[in-house]
This record gives sequence, structure tokens and C-alpha cells, in this order.
Amino acid sequence: MIATGAAGSDVAIETANIALMANDLDMLAEATAISRATLRNMRQNLVIALLTVAGLLAGVFNGDVHMAEGMLIHQLSVLVVIANAMRLLRVPRGPGGRRPVPAAVPATA
Repeated sequence: MIATGAAGSDVAIETANIALMANDLDMLAEATAISRATLRNMRQNLVIALLTVAGLLAGVFNGDVHMAEGMLIHQLSVLVVIANAMRLLRVPRGPGGRRPVPAAVPATA
């Protein structure tokens, strides 16, 4: 279910799967692209995390990985996951496939 318009009823917006704040259905394609990119990124991050943990467990059971090394490797994998998630900030948005540039706000003295 899709709700459109910021002036829509609260019930419609709360029960909708997608709430578009403008009455522009072109934004539905953008919302779909962002959601697909997010799901793909979540799967990638899950694979990275699980492979890291599995590798560390195998190393611990073999006696090849000590605690300090394991902690360092785990923290590095967390940074990789964060960096991978930050790629979502580069998903094209807005008309023409670009993110809208916010208008400059004049400084007040």
C-alpha cells in the first residue's frame, strides 16, 4: 500500500508500506531503487560479518589466532562493514538521477 502527499491522513500514512511525501509517483521508482540497494547492502554486510567470524573461529580452534589478533581483525571487519554501508549515501536521488542540492541559507549577523 502506498500513501502519497504530506497532507494525507495520519491513518493512511501509518498503515502504508511506503509513504511518499509529495504527490509525485516518479518518486516510487526512486524509493524502490533505494530499498533494493539497501537490501543488497545488508546482505553484503551480513556475508562479510559471518565470513569474518567463521574465519576467526576456525583460527581460534586451530590455535592460529590469539585474542589480540582476533579482536583487531574483528574491529577491522566492522570498519569494512561501516564503509560498505556508507556507500548507500551515494545512491542517486532526485530528478535526473542526482541528489537535490540544498539551497544556501543566508547567514544572519
